[in-house]
Amino acid sequence: QVQLVESGGGLVQAGGSLRLSCVASGRTFSNYAMGWFRQAPGKERAFVATISRSGAGRYYANSVKGRFTISKDNASNTVYLQMNSLKPEDTAVYYCAAGPSPYSRGGTYDYWGQGTQVTVSS
Repeated sequence: QVQLVESGGGLVQAGGSLRLSCVASGRTFSNYAMGWFRQAPGKERAFVATISRSGAGRYYANSVKGRFTISKDNASNTVYLQMNSLKPEDTAVYYCAAGPSPYSRGGTYDYWGQGTQVTVSS
């Protein structure tokens, strides 16, 4: 089992920045690719970003490319999502997930956190 705990969400004005963190415990963190997903009210969960086990491979949804950066620190068992130039449409609950490979499909991830709310005001 892997336990994931997200933090760093909050309320920010459009154009602002937030950094989300997700701390993992339970199994060897470096064995997992990590992903960030989000779910806005009334919408399905959507892929945001993913990073490979080593951190060398990073992939982003088109909607966040150039604004968000995913990173992974295997020494501290933490994955980050730096979010810049935030827009109201980025408002959602953000979830981190752990799985065997850096795919964009949520079904490929085995473990999920509880989520952290991000609200961007216009």
